[in-house]
Amino acid sequence: MSHTPLYRKIKNFILDKINKGEWEVGKKILSEAELGVLFHASRMTVNRALRELASKGRVIRKQGNGTFVAAVKPQSALIEIISIAEDIRKSGAEYSCDVHLLCEEKATPDLANAMELQPYATVFHSIITHKQDGIPMQMADRFINPVIAPEYLSQDFTKITPSAYLLKIAPVNKIKHTVQALLPAAWVRNLLDINEAEPCLALSRTTWSGEVVATRSIFYYPGSRYSLGGTFTTSDTGIFQIV
Repeated sequence: MSHTPLYRKIKNFILDKINKGEWEVGKKILSEAELGVLFHASRMTVNRALRELASKGRVIRKQGNGTFVAAVKPQSALIEIISIAEDIRKSGAEYSCDVHLLCEEKATPDLANAMELQPYATVFHSIITHKQDGIPMQMADRFINPVIAPEYLSQDFTKITPSAYLLKIAPVNKIKHTVQALLPAAWVRNLLDINEAEPCLALSRTTWSGEVVATRSIFYYPGSRYSLGGTFTTSDTGIFQIV
């Protein structure tokens, strides 16, 4: 059973229509009454969804006329994620990658809950090893919300990294990070070309674009080859840079 609150389902439904271009800027969306019937929701629940979308600048509510899709104001992303490819190239080394998996899957209940989706909803899944001078430095195991990146599976990730592609089409405004040291599973060791005694740093990351969970990922780094760290300060544009 999904734990997603009903008002959030209504918000996601509206955002999905907007992000896919089905509801263009200036279009009048479904009325509160129509949304209430569609979702079997109370007027208060529908009102909360529309109020929160209006506060984020995604819709405009006009008393007596209805609710309309708002024009998105151009702005810099609050957080900038620097891809490992850029990090490697800045060090003067050669970057390359191996794409091991790029497919469509059904989300397990746990993954669906973490991504605020219905159990067994469609997600995109990629597993890519990133290399420095031919040596594996990171293995990225990513799950992507198709609403955010419907063309994800058609990309050539040997030419553009997933980070660069996703940030181009869906700027991130919220990130949740956890880092732990662990002895990885055999399949992770094989992709990173490390022995069973070598620990890894595992960085778990969830990103949001607008109100929608965009990605749920785990990045594995060989303990002997990579360190994580940084100083977090805002630039003149209010941007945080995170590798």
